[in-house]
Amino acid sequence: MSVDRVLLATVEAAAVRGWPASETEAIDGWLARYASGGSVRANTVAALGFDGQSLDAAIDHVEVFYRSRGARPRFTISDVSKPDGLDATLAARGYARSEDHVTMMKPVGTPPSAPLDVRESDHTTPEWYAVYLQGLSESRRAVAPEIVERVPAPRRFFSALKDGAVVGSGLSVLDDTVASVQCMATLASARRSGAATAILAAIEKHAADHAIRWLYLQTEAGNHAAVALYTRAGFTVAGHYHTRDLDS
Repeated sequence: MSVDRVLLATVEAAAVRGWPASETEAIDGWLARYASGGSVRANTVAALGFDGQSLDAAIDHVEVFYRSRGARPRFTISDVSKPDGLDATLAARGYARSEDHVTMMKPVGTPPSAPLDVRESDHTTPEWYAVYLQGLSESRRAVAPEIVERVPAPRRFFSALKDGAVVGSGLSVLDDTVASVQCMATLASARRSGAATAILAAIEKHAADHAIRWLYLQTEAGNHAAVALYTRAGFTVAGHYHTRDLDS
């Protein structure tokens, strides 16, 4: 699927708003984000616009922001990052490149029938958290609930049910013409039960009911199982991103 840069920039900006850090600072058009935990997205600079006079000076400012918090400076570099040449400049300054990630999108249509029942709510539940958090690293589990509770409205939490128990989780945030697919997880004991497919169908119906035009999600390019799942659901790769971080 070919997506123009304006739409991709809209999606990338929505993704930033949909996973809010505890602390932020505007730096020459960038947004430096910090959360005391293992979430990569909430601990990077969103470089979606740049209005500074000196790129090096802006990077210096970023390094002060993170080091003052005991964190390593880190940037998210996407297909629509600004300014041009930022990735090369960071590489020249010693910033290491992470693995590739993809932004996937699909136009909202009529969702397929769901193989499992799905419960929806504007709020989290202990059962939803039990599924979502079980697959995260210890450092991410420590901070994820704080971030999730800051996710802005309009938001909807989705729980797939099997035999009355919650076995799958998902989250969607409506943002203008796009809606996210986030916090997708399935209990190990319920793999291949259709939980993820049911969540995706429920999210698409929710988006369609609110006249949303596009669904988007972000995942590791090397997570072939996830990419295959989303491809079967009609998503295609619309953009790429990676991070650059400085050890010292």
